[in-house]
Amino acid sequence: MKAVQAQAPVAQPAAYAATLQPSRVRWRIFFILLVLAAINYIDRASLSVAMPLISAEFHMTPALEGLMLSAFFWSYALMQIPAGLLLDRFNARGIVGAATLGWGVFQAVGALATGWFSLLFTRIGLGVTESPIMPAGAKLNGNWLTANERGRGATLVDGGAPLGTALGAIITTALIAWFGSWRIAFVIAGVGTILAGLCAWWYIRNHPSDHPGVNAAELAHIRAGNPAATAANGPRPPLGQLIRNRSVLAMFAGYACYNSVFYGLMTWMPSYLHQAHGLDIKAMGGATFVIFMCGFIGELAGGAVADKWKAAGGAANTVMRTLFSGSALVAAVCILAVAYTASAGWVVALLCVALFFIRWCGMYWCLPAILGGRSRSGVLGGAMNFWGNMAGVVVPILIGLIVQFTGSYFLALIFFVVMAVGLVLFSSLIDYRERALA
Repeated sequence: MKAVQAQAPVAQPAAYAATLQPSRVRWRIFFILLVLAAINYIDRASLSVAMPLISAEFHMTPALEGLMLSAFFWSYALMQIPAGLLLDRFNARGIVGAATLGWGVFQAVGALATGWFSLLFTRIGLGVTESPIMPAGAKLNGNWLTANERGRGATLVDGGAPLGTALGAIITTALIAWFGSWRIAFVIAGVGTILAGLCAWWYIRNHPSDHPGVNAAELAHIRAGNPAATAANGPRPPLGQLIRNRSVLAMFAGYACYNSVFYGLMTWMPSYLHQAHGLDIKAMGGATFVIFMCGFIGELAGGAVADKWKAAGGAANTVMRTLFSGSALVAAVCILAVAYTASAGWVVALLCVALFFIRWCGMYWCLPAILGGRSRSGVLGGAMNFWGNMAGVVVPILIGLIVQFTGSYFLALIFFVVMAVGLVLFSSLIDYRERALA
């Protein structure tokens, strides 16, 4: 009897957890990350939407517009690896809170710009302070989600890109129309960012066991389905070995192709719709909203399809290679059709389909946790985002030069088609199987 009584406390937590409905704190955290990523892109997209007004006020050429649109990505890209190292060394919660407060300040201060050079400075500051957010999503993906939840978690975080771009277009154009000033729109966006950062810091925790809202059933669910959760004493992959791995190198290249298409469209599509198809600022804002909302819906759909397929027994390589390659090919065909279409309505419809499918590749954000484990997910996510955002540095300038010297957007659209095909190629070279790494 004594032996039975002594064992009861050990068995009780597991039995008790089995009778509970798991709490859903992990999904609330990823919803918060979605909101932060959306605000991140609202602040980025505000310049693209306001560019026709800013360009006229500061007397900017197309090449200078491209330089301004790329400025954010200089510091954002260069800070990705340091941000990832900080996340692996310290904690995601504190870094996310501080970063959000910082970028809110730079966004608001942009309203004080007196010329293109001072505005350039605020965009560089915005890039520095926004840099930890996406690697933090990869870090929390590794800590909080099971193998069959990673796709939805990754697309929730990365879904902030099309959602924020869509909302940024409609909100920024509405604020500009309401107040008659792009400067007031920048201030409102900055203050909203600061408030969101405080809320995020209050709720997010680094690990499930740290959060008071996580019950025993949710903790058991995460530990049972997350190979890294039981690999605390497992192998810690050397960083030098990781960055020479074929899957990691293909991940870097594929993400660069993906961002070449998305950032190119995000920065130049409003001007393209305005200049090539005659849309005024209100119509341009509405079209941009619809196109990027289709991207957001598509991204969530892609993550759900991937997780459901894997949960039904689909092999990780079959699932991810099929979804990445298929979605990128559809996007390539649609963008190619845009290059030969004169109707503004058909252009908008084709871009809606292209964004819907190419945003499935937002699931790249589950790869740092798969390939690098919990101990390396931050720096690997930062390195991936570094290479991806080098595209953000180069592509806006390249598109500006193409438009300035050719007088049309045709070759720019063909460039996006080539990058989408590159995404197909590199995605096929990645091994997507889970590793039990510390």
